[in-house]
Amino acid sequence: MNSNRPPRAARRARAAATTAVTLVTACTIAAAGCESSAPKPAARAAPGAAASFPDTSAGRQARWLIGAVAHSPIPDSAIDAHFDSRFLAQIPASRLNSTFAVVRGLRLDSITQSTPGRLAFVVTANHGLRLAVTMATDAHGLISGLLLRQAGASRSPAVPATWAGVDGMIHSVAPRVRFLVAAVHGNTCQPVHAIDATAPAPLGSAFKLYVLDALARAIAAGKVRWNQPLTVTSQVKSLPSGILQDDPDGTRVSVRQVATDMISISDNTAANMLIALLGRSAVEAATRASGMADPALDVPFLTTRELFVLKLHDWPKLATRYLALGAAGRQALLSHNVDRVPLTTLPTASWTGPRDIGSVEWFASPADICHVFASLAAQARQPGLAPLAGILERNDGGMSLDPGRWRPVWFKGGSEPGVLTLSYLATTRTGQAYVASVLAENPSAPLAQDPAVLTLTAAVKGALRLAAG
Repeated sequence: MNSNRPPRAARRARAAATTAVTLVTACTIAAAGCESSAPKPAARAAPGAAASFPDTSAGRQARWLIGAVAHSPIPDSAIDAHFDSRFLAQIPASRLNSTFAVVRGLRLDSITQSTPGRLAFVVTANHGLRLAVTMATDAHGLISGLLLRQAGASRSPAVPATWAGVDGMIHSVAPRVRFLVAAVHGNTCQPVHAIDATAPAPLGSAFKLYVLDALARAIAAGKVRWNQPLTVTSQVKSLPSGILQDDPDGTRVSVRQVATDMISISDNTAANMLIALLGRSAVEAATRASGMADPALDVPFLTTRELFVLKLHDWPKLATRYLALGAAGRQALLSHNVDRVPLTTLPTASWTGPRDIGSVEWFASPADICHVFASLAAQARQPGLAPLAGILERNDGGMSLDPGRWRPVWFKGGSEPGVLTLSYLATTRTGQAYVASVLAENPSAPLAQDPAVLTLTAAVKGALRLAAG
């Protein structure tokens, strides 16, 4: 229900205060058939002049793509008309649209290399994120290759082919890591390979899986409807990531759209809206019902706004006061103090290093994450809960598995200074599901997030290949 959801430019703040990672930095789309000739440096626009696409096959397709992404999802018929069939055999329209959903508002900044069939250029997405794009076209002028990566970002490392290689890459990212790849059979998780997989760790925005699980239970019980309208208010607004915080108070958004935003672009305000709808206790109950080993670690279950206030307002005094209390006292402090702090007073620029990541966060182990994915998978098969699959597969976290062997991947990640988590549910075409979850932390220093994301993504991809045989 988006009829009175006002148009707005989606932006993705990259301040250190964000608790989510949507993996645009690891967003890679590529296919065979690219032109082999080496691109030549393109002439740069004169100072003050706007960049424009050249009148070449690649330039015309790039111009079309920028316009089409602004109105994504792009219809399958339009994708078929502009992309080479060999490309689409590897990267189907659904996966293209899942990527485009998180990079709207593209603006051309510069052309860096150009030949008739190959083009490299830089765009700004979501009013801040700069992406380097490489596109190739075939002899018929259709898009045969496409690569998006964060401008200046490191290139992806090779995918490991052994468990020792997987472990080495994971350990290289942070001093504390937990990892699990497990085969899912109904509600059980059978470990295939693990590193300290039952030890709880900070999740970042991966906590939103539990909010989604609680939502699914409420819908199944008839307490909530997918098309039920929710209202954006100042009380639920949070700091980015996300876009709902930019909507005017009073904006109406359907439950389904809010849930989609919470998972696909890790919208923090969306998470708060659903926690407000369901009640904190319902989300805490979902942690227990889904099989979390130590759910008391997440009581009271924080909203994103509360976490930002605890880490930014009167730091570290307020957080220290909170941690000295029991569960009931913490709940009272949240209700009477923390929830009343205006967002506009929070000094986000001051948060550049880890702050109480072992005590003020959301916590679960990789084994717990496997169980909540298994719970969501079981619920997605129930009448009325099919939208869960579409929500969870909208952003595949840069996994880009072979679509001939794998079904669309479910993903949720999370981050804050000192924390990075990536969790996936991947199902083979024969129906065997695997969960891979990696939780990395450094309580002493921020992680090098861009190379860490690429390293962990490659490690997980190798682990899934090894697990599936």
